[in-house]
Amino acid sequence: MNKTRTVVYIGLFVALEIVITRFLSFQTASIRVGFGFLPIALSSIMFGPVAGGLTAAFADIIRMALFPTGAPYFPGLTISAFLTGFIYGLVLHNKPKSYPRIIIAVFMISLLIDVGLNTFWLSIMLNKAFWVLVADRIISNAVMFPVKVFIIHETWRYLGSFIELHILKKATAAQK
Repeated sequence: MNKTRTVVYIGLFVALEIVITRFLSFQTASIRVGFGFLPIALSSIMFGPVAGGLTAAFADIIRMALFPTGAPYFPGLTISAFLTGFIYGLVLHNKPKSYPRIIIAVFMISLLIDVGLNTFWLSIMLNKAFWVLVADRIISNAVMFPVKVFIIHETWRYLGSFIELHILKKATAAQK
């Protein structure tokens, strides 16, 4: 896919993530439940780990600039966002989008990033002990885990062939 077209699609996914996270999420000081993961997952599936990571990082930075939450910008959360997109891309880009693969990707992100790294960043930001925050975050991730797996799988099931045929293959053919 040519670079300009890729940048345009990444910009679209950044905008979608910002809108979905801002307007279709429930957020407290230490937990966010929403569907902003979907544009990041799709970007990562389509364009790979680096592009997916950059999509998530740009979305995090722009969302904080446009819609500050009261807490100051914290670069650790941008690193976590990048790693989230990177993991989705690493596990799902150019590979079957089967339930087992999606479960692996979501599990790695939930455990390593959401419960591990993000809780660590929040403990620094909120000046609270890691173990005080981790219980709520485990519960929210346990609730969202099957939701994320199902939504990613079903979205790709219904849109994946369209995306591969009309977006990815057309762009590849245009380059030749």
